[in-house]
Amino acid sequence: MAFWKDFIKTELIDIVEWLDDSSDTLVHRFVRHENEIKNGAQLIVRPGQAAVFVDQGRIADVFAPGRYDLKTENLPVLSTLLGWKHGFDSPFKAEVYFVTARRITNRKWGTKNPVMMRDADFGPVRLRAFGSYSIRVVEPDKLIAEIVGTDGHFTVDEIADQLRDMVTSRFTDALGEAKIPALDLASNYDEIGDRLIARIQPEFSAYGLELTKLLVENISLPEEVEKMLDRRTSMGVPGDLNARTQFQTAQAIEKAAGNPGGAASEGMGMGMGFAMANRMANSLGAAPAGGPPPLPAQTAFFVAVNGQQSGPHGLDALRRQVASGSLTRESLVWVQGMPAWTPAGQLPELAAIFAASPPPLP
Repeated sequence: MAFWKDFIKTELIDIVEWLDDSSDTLVHRFVRHENEIKNGAQLIVRPGQAAVFVDQGRIADVFAPGRYDLKTENLPVLSTLLGWKHGFDSPFKAEVYFVTARRITNRKWGTKNPVMMRDADFGPVRLRAFGSYSIRVVEPDKLIAEIVGTDGHFTVDEIADQLRDMVTSRFTDALGEAKIPALDLASNYDEIGDRLIARIQPEFSAYGLELTKLLVENISLPEEVEKMLDRRTSMGVPGDLNARTQFQTAQAIEKAAGNPGGAASEGMGMGMGFAMANRMANSLGAAPAGGPPPLPAQTAFFVAVNGQQSGPHGLDALRRQVASGSLTRESLVWVQGMPAWTPAGQLPELAAIFAASPPPLP
């Protein structure tokens, strides 16, 4: 008879455990009919877990990872609450909450609205930021008492909004107090993250949580400001503007050489372009140290006189020829870069020297 009594008693022993197959569960309440746990039941707490016994709304015992026989000597607090001074053989009632003690990573945070900041380079600016953080439960009893309550299945998402708002709010304060120029923020992400952890940890500790890691992934300026920065950066790309102008002129000459059959008007336009490029290159020349820039060189023209070319003549010499009548608007002239001789009156370069002289008598 005693054998069968011991056998039945052994068969009634429970195993209290929780197999976690989720990635976001913080607290799981062990389900048992009327919360009855039999004397001698086995409690299995796996690595990354903690078990919290609650009796009538009061935290009784907290168990770390391991295997336990639920007897009077292993439940000192619960035994005191229930008045078990001499042991017990009957089932007892208690709620068992399994709490995830492992690290929960890749929780996102970000600013909902731009953060107003006074910058040394840009003045008042608006900044946006985002990143990620990791948490871990370090005081399971405090988490249940402060946040979970009687929730039988409590996930990270249920507290994610509150934690994210705490991180964002403290980030705004830390960024404003740091007074780091906007262009130097990228080199201070780690320092900003460490400063945030030190500032936020007391608030997380009030919930039994530890903020193990906080990363600032990006702090960005408004799109309009970034476009202006891109333009400012592109100004330094050309380098030596004089060399760039000479290079473009050489490309134009090569292109013109590949099309020698152009009309006279095209040749005249090309000659004007080369003359203007010549003057631009001269005007962009480097000025001597401590003195004015060099005087621009005058364009010299060859002149056709009685079937013979003369020159080259500068503008002053051509002006004297106009005054003497030896150079007229119909006189053919040529300058380096022009494909053909052209009447002098058709060149804008020489229009000024003919304006001072009266037209021929009718």
